[in-house]
Amino acid sequence: MGETLHTLAELGSTDISRRSLLGAVPFVATALMDPQRQWLLWLLEDDQAPRLAAVADGGPVEQVQAMIEMFDEMDNRFGGGGVRASIVQYLSTQLAPMLQQRNMPSHERRLLYTSAAKMAATAGWCSYDTADYGLAERYMIQALRLCAEGGDRVLGGQILAGMSHLATSLGNPVEGVSLARVGIATAKSAGSPLGLMRLHAMAARGYAALGDTRQATASLHAAGRGLDTSRGPAEESPWVRFLDHHYLEAEAALVHRDLGEAAQAERLASASVEANSDRRRRQAISRSVLATAFLQQGRLDEAVGTARNALDLLSGVHSERSVQALRDFRTRLAPHRGERIVREFELRARPILGTAA
Repeated sequence: MGETLHTLAELGSTDISRRSLLGAVPFVATALMDPQRQWLLWLLEDDQAPRLAAVADGGPVEQVQAMIEMFDEMDNRFGGGGVRASIVQYLSTQLAPMLQQRNMPSHERRLLYTSAAKMAATAGWCSYDTADYGLAERYMIQALRLCAEGGDRVLGGQILAGMSHLATSLGNPVEGVSLARVGIATAKSAGSPLGLMRLHAMAARGYAALGDTRQATASLHAAGRGLDTSRGPAEESPWVRFLDHHYLEAEAALVHRDLGEAAQAERLASASVEANSDRRRRQAISRSVLATAFLQQGRLDEAVGTARNALDLLSGVHSERSVQALRDFRTRLAPHRGERIVREFELRARPILGTAA
């Protein structure tokens, strides 16, 4: 584990000092194969290990978890680009050295490893939000390795969900499905229905991108069962308490969009827009999906108007995920570029989305 800590500290240090170089590192889907294999081996070998709840009772663990909550709040409000540097700085200069201290009680050390895993995963998401895809992949891989040392299966499943999301979104849905399935195997033994729900939703996203309607639909049904089984956030791990039926609505809307099931996508994306009025990143993504659903039904004026609303939401939010969703919509506008309303939208969107291909 000393090697992982060294890699993490080196990654963070290089990221801070030479970010432009790291940002140019490409995302490589095959690089995720070994972390999957290592995680599955850990599951088999650590089958009798206690399922640790990430609960602090004072000391450094409580301080680190307070920092995690603060970073999560900033990420949700302003997007990953606005908080990424602060997370990396804290992770590499404060938390990694803390884990190298000797004579720390084993329970406290495991909780700190789990906290470091969560923070590294958040750094990965924030790197995704700044379009540093290779960097996002590196942080998520280190997060999974840290999580194995911490012994937290719920968080491990969520890190695998993040990897799956990244792979599918970057055009590697086969790998996305594989990562989601490893996560599902993890979550089944973790006692976390909400965590299982998210992983089935990620599997559905991958299957939808592959055009596999049957498997995507089955995965969405499994996600719904996970949600129904949960006894509520208070009975779940802190790592999954943000998950609810609104989360599943938003992900299901993306699945139906990719399957060309426009009416279902419209209904679910509309519900997500209404439910997430205080979360601009989620609003922007769901409005982009809603715009595509309108377009798929031949309702061009509604589609472009909704996309303009999504564009307005991106002001002050540093989120490549939101931009990516709008670019997807713009690509689908190609057959309508002769329309004035479309030309006006593309001109207005260019400063944020760049030039259309």
